[in-house]
Amino acid sequence: MLTRILPPAFDVDVELVYATPHNLTGAPIYRTQDCLLHPDAAERLERAIALARGIGLRLRVYDAFRPVEAQWRLWEALPDPDYVADPRQGSNHSRGVAVDLTLVGEDGQPLDMGTGFDDMTERSHHGRTDLSAEQQRNRALLLGIMAGAGWDHYRTEWWHYQLPEAGRYPILTDAALGRVLMG
Repeated sequence: MLTRILPPAFDVDVELVYATPHNLTGAPIYRTQDCLLHPDAAERLERAIALARGIGLRLRVYDAFRPVEAQWRLWEALPDPDYVADPRQGSNHSRGVAVDLTLVGEDGQPLDMGTGFDDMTERSHHGRTDLSAEQQRNRALLLGIMAGAGWDHYRTEWWHYQLPEAGRYPILTDAALGRVLMG
């Protein structure tokens, strides 16, 4: 079963972008703002929350569990395996062991990472040297927090982290969870 990621149990901001029309498809692909993760991922998210809190920051989660049905919608909008996993291969989001997030300052605003979430361009890749020093530091800070909590990064998206050996977790569908996807 998946774990619900909600305050106060998890001290995070949740802003599930795919439950809104403000995403790369232009339409909501989730019916609800349910933020879910596999219990193993939820445990590591708690570690990341504690690390961020220790330096006066918070995490804002943009996406977590993504059922296969929603993965197909993303693939139809952007069939580029550098940025969207081919649903025939399986997404680590569809396993409940991937999370898209950023760091938020004490003012409640996201730190400047050089691009927005889901900016599917090379500027979103890790290790960019053509960003400002502050943007590079912010990305390195997020990477350090997530790595320190036991997450692996994805090379083309500064916001995407997944559990090591994610492929050992089963792929989940909305139908298997008894949820209904937006029509």
